[in-house]
Amino acid sequence: MKSNKERRSFLKKGLLGSMGLYGLSKKEPGIPEYEELPGFKAPPATGKSVIDLKVAPIKQVKVALIGLGARGSGHVMQFASLFPDKAIVTAVCDIQKERADKAVEKLKAKGQTAVAYSGKVDSWKEMLKRDDIDLVVVATPWRDHVPMAVQAMKQGKHVVIEVPAALTLDECWQLVNTAEETQRNCMMMENVCYGDEELWVLNMVQNEVFGTLTSAEAAYIHNLNAYLLDTKGYYDFWRLKENIAHDGNLYPMHGLGPVAQYLNILRGDRFEHIVSMSSLEASLSESIKKLPADHPYANFKGTIHKGDLNISLIKTHKGRMITLKHDVVSPRSYDRINSLGGTHAYHQGYPSRLSIIDKGHQFLKEADYNEYRSKYKHPIWDKLKKEIEVNGGHGGMDFVLVYRIIDCLNNGRPMDMDVYDAATWSSVIPLSEVSVKKGNAPVKFPDFTRGRWKESRDLGIMKSI
Repeated sequence: MKSNKERRSFLKKGLLGSMGLYGLSKKEPGIPEYEELPGFKAPPATGKSVIDLKVAPIKQVKVALIGLGARGSGHVMQFASLFPDKAIVTAVCDIQKERADKAVEKLKAKGQTAVAYSGKVDSWKEMLKRDDIDLVVVATPWRDHVPMAVQAMKQGKHVVIEVPAALTLDECWQLVNTAEETQRNCMMMENVCYGDEELWVLNMVQNEVFGTLTSAEAAYIHNLNAYLLDTKGYYDFWRLKENIAHDGNLYPMHGLGPVAQYLNILRGDRFEHIVSMSSLEASLSESIKKLPADHPYANFKGTIHKGDLNISLIKTHKGRMITLKHDVVSPRSYDRINSLGGTHAYHQGYPSRLSIIDKGHQFLKEADYNEYRSKYKHPIWDKLKKEIEVNGGHGGMDFVLVYRIIDCLNNGRPMDMDVYDAATWSSVIPLSEVSVKKGNAPVKFPDFTRGRWKESRDLGIMKSI
């Protein structure tokens, strides 16, 4: 018969053995930092922080745009709508001459004389040398965003970039360091942060309707399958090429941006680590097999790396959990989910529904829901109601975004979102890809603020309208 001492020793060995079996250890190993990933470690700071950056007011902001595809051409007219009191478009650029010429003609009809740059890959560089530009709008394919934004800032211009702002951690740091060196604004144009529903939820958060926030869900689910393969779609199939070459969450911002603002990310909390997993790839492969013989990708025999569905989990410093989904190839209906959970309330979008503690076990009935919708509607949607009706853009959020960019510059106020937001939200792309490649391992987020995320600060959209 074993003694008590022998039994304790046996049980201890068995426990330690089972811990090893399930990947645990006596000393918790922590989350690997994957130092081989370029840009994980913060490079030396070469300037001072641009948190709450203020610049001298610009009475009439002179705007130049690079990239005049679907998004860029829409932006031209949104900025043009603020002429003459707040802004004027002075130059436009696109590699396709017909796009640049068309934009100039539209601007002329609005009373604005803009110079067109086109025909050469580096035409944008010539445009940036102009001294009648305060703000540069970058709306080109993703791979061009950082080189163009960096050059614009080095030429003394403020810059706003279509989503995503960057694709690698090194590019994220390039944006951060250049903004700090030049003391220029660098903001990602996350239009969904200005949606009516999203600002309403944010306003309820700020007014403590949700209580303690614990979790959120966000997504970009948008069936682009046919458009990815359309010969008249994305120039040179650039977005299809991203799905062929990379696996992970390639476009997180539309769902994640508003959620990050609900949770005060970089304003008292931060993303700590991410775990990412992708399904098998099937939808694009099957669509390619059905292409006509004369299609450029009809005989494609390579590997499409992007799984149809990617799901990522993000844990924040305060212990909150974010579920993030990406799917642009399957026949699912459009969805950003926009779910937010707290101890007092829960919201879920598509369609928008709200439940409140102690008010039953179901979502609120229409009358009660509308009462909250009316009470906490963000005031900017009332202030700009007429302009939104005229200018629209994704239900009005595009116009509100453009209005806020220009209004902040007009009044010398900090932008609603800054370069640290742009870098942090964009970093989900490379970090999710690393997690997938590492067998769905947890991967840490860099701290692009270099420690200043701990400081509590207000969102501009909530304090100056």
